[in-house]
Amino acid sequence: MKKKLLSVLLSAAMVLTLAGCGSGTETAATEEAAGAAEETTEASGTEADAAEGSKVLKVAMECGYAPYNWTQPDDANGAVPINDSSDYAYGYDVMIAKKIADTLGYELQIVKLDWDALIPAVQSGTVDCVIAGQSTTAERLEMVDFSKPYYYATVVGLVKQDSAYANAAGLADLKGATCTSQLGTIWYDNCLSQIEDANIQPAQESAPAMLVALESGRTDLVVTDMPTAMAACAAYPDMKLLDFSGTDDDFSVSDEEVNIGISVQKGNTELLDGINSVLETMTVDDFNSLMQEAISVQPLAE
Repeated sequence: MKKKLLSVLLSAAMVLTLAGCGSGTETAATEEAAGAAEETTEASGTEADAAEGSKVLKVAMECGYAPYNWTQPDDANGAVPINDSSDYAYGYDVMIAKKIADTLGYELQIVKLDWDALIPAVQSGTVDCVIAGQSTTAERLEMVDFSKPYYYATVVGLVKQDSAYANAAGLADLKGATCTSQLGTIWYDNCLSQIEDANIQPAQESAPAMLVALESGRTDLVVTDMPTAMAACAAYPDMKLLDFSGTDDDFSVSDEEVNIGISVQKGNTELLDGINSVLETMTVDDFNSLMQEAISVQPLAE
């Protein structure tokens, strides 16, 4: 390996000497030699990891979507360091990620990404999976594979306690409401349009931004899922949760749209089977218990 690396580096040095002439061919050769050196270094690192027997599970999430995931300054409650950061991640998604990694024998690495960058990261192989409160929609299933559900969510509304809509008992009572939700979610794409004469505002980039829009009075209503709404009510006592489930005037969504799953790269059956083997050992009560624990320790709940 050392001889191979030395040979590549010597070749690269010779090409760099010739590159001063400015030839396009020589520039290409320089890039090729540098690439070869980089590949050799990467291969060496991979072999070192294999020799140590370590396996890393790179899990992406927003680290800003309580109670599913959030950022905190220390490792309190078992939080995990965020890759390339001095901060830590915790929440329901981290709890699930830790259980999967521990059971399957992986070292867990949390990667913080924006919401709209999560699926592309899985598709490209930059991360191994996404555990970030993603619902298993048909659109997403065209791009990635999903595990069995690791949470079963309910779509609900959030309003202020003093809102004209605070006593709403169904969708009909929300008629004409000014509303919004998070970008790229079924809440925004599928649910808001079910409210008659709704004044639908632009989607918010994140769950926190969605809640700030409601708290500041810029909107009358946000639509989200039960855990997010419960966490919001703990953080903002002047908010009220509207749950129409079990009535004839509820939001219409499919099971796939509200079942929360873990996404992996298409065709990665080995990892998907491993994740499912862990989730199969857990019950709905297990999921709900962990979620309640996450809500109780979220930073804004203190």
